[in-house]
Amino acid sequence: MYQLSHMTWEEVASAVEGGTNTAILPIGATEQHGPHMGCGMDTAIAHRLCSDVAKESDVILLPTLPYGCSVGHSRRWPGTLALNPKTLIDVISDLGDWVKSSGVRRLVLVNGHVTNEAPLRCALEILRARHDGFMVALVNTAQISARVKDAHFADAEDWHANDAETSLMMHLYPEIVRENKLAEADDEDRTGSCLFSHPVNRTSKNGVTGTPSIASTEKGAELYQWMCEDFSSLLQQAVKEEAPLNHRYYESVLKI
Repeated sequence: MYQLSHMTWEEVASAVEGGTNTAILPIGATEQHGPHMGCGMDTAIAHRLCSDVAKESDVILLPTLPYGCSVGHSRRWPGTLALNPKTLIDVISDLGDWVKSSGVRRLVLVNGHVTNEAPLRCALEILRARHDGFMVALVNTAQISARVKDAHFADAEDWHANDAETSLMMHLYPEIVRENKLAEADDEDRTGSCLFSHPVNRTSKNGVTGTPSIASTEKGAELYQWMCEDFSSLLQQAVKEEAPLNHRYYESVLKI
């Protein structure tokens, strides 16, 4: 596995010159996950998934970013460390500049936190316009495939710290989960009839949306296997994909 943090600059150059020109960047968050789970859950899943799948893929694994756009969780519960959306856009677009300068042609942003998606998409737009031919993809860990998405959304549409996330941590990082708190951690999804997007302190009593009480190690193991299989398939596509048409970004059909 090509792990950038463990490589010298000569080894990075050699890997790129040898044809490894796809990098993956795990992006998580540090935020409250109810009374039963540690604040590093989103970072843990993004890091573990990318690390495990990278072992079998021809990609360069970049260091995991542990902070994300968690401002929607409010200041009600201690433990959340959030970046503003515009800050996250700048961080990712700055990092993308440096990734491109190392010779990488393809960058896959692997997002472990739901509300990172909009800033990451903005950064993607900036990078592909700034660097002609630089391909950037955004993959959300909870929506890698239909079966993975169905499992995450099974107990709540606006889920958080729910059955799926708790099951995954029970399987991967049991030390993150407080099983003695599971029975009292459930909280309903109150967002179904809402027009506005309310912060979590106005939709959840304890920072949870869903039913972590029904989580199990067995469900987590099966879900994680699906995630690894389906993400591996996406990476196999990523290392080979080229644009359907070979037009330069700043090339106009107008002959001026």
